[in-house]
Amino acid sequence: MAEYYLISQLPSLDGIGDNMPMPITEERFLELCRRFLKKKAQTEIENLTLTPQKTPERSGSALIEAWNEGERNLRLALCKARADKMKKTFDIGNVVLPSELTRVASAAVDTESPLEAELFLAEHRLSFLETLRPMDSFSEDFVFYYGLKLKLMQRKRQFDATLGEAEYKNIYNSILNGDRLEAI
Repeated sequence: MAEYYLISQLPSLDGIGDNMPMPITEERFLELCRRFLKKKAQTEIENLTLTPQKTPERSGSALIEAWNEGERNLRLALCKARADKMKKTFDIGNVVLPSELTRVASAAVDTESPLEAELFLAEHRLSFLETLRPMDSFSEDFVFYYGLKLKLMQRKRQFDATLGEAEYKNIYNSILNGDRLEAI
């Protein structure tokens, strides 16, 4: 029942253009969640991430686990595509990547502009999240979906071409020099 009161207070995130102001901040969203959700659901909300751990962590939500697995697989596909482009090997272990993710990763890696690649990946992530959208708009899973969508939209709005290009070159050079060995 508390989810109904929470969700009825949340503004819609659908149809928000990139140049329009966000209708809610993440801080306000978290504040509302603390007010209406039980402790277990609050913990899930606070642990929502756009960068899941390389080794899967258990969640009480099938939606969160599906998101984490999809994002983890996308990151592995990106690592594999980058390694292939540099004619290096990258072991993804016994993970079987869906062909769609392989195509998405290849397209992102082949994109000349890092900003355009990130925008492309952001749209893919939003589309993937939409496939996970719960049918019940007044459920805990819908709150988790909303929190992930809010994070994705806010992240996309933080892209800055100049800063991004400099950071991309810094990370890329550090990987080539062997300073950074992590894949995800």
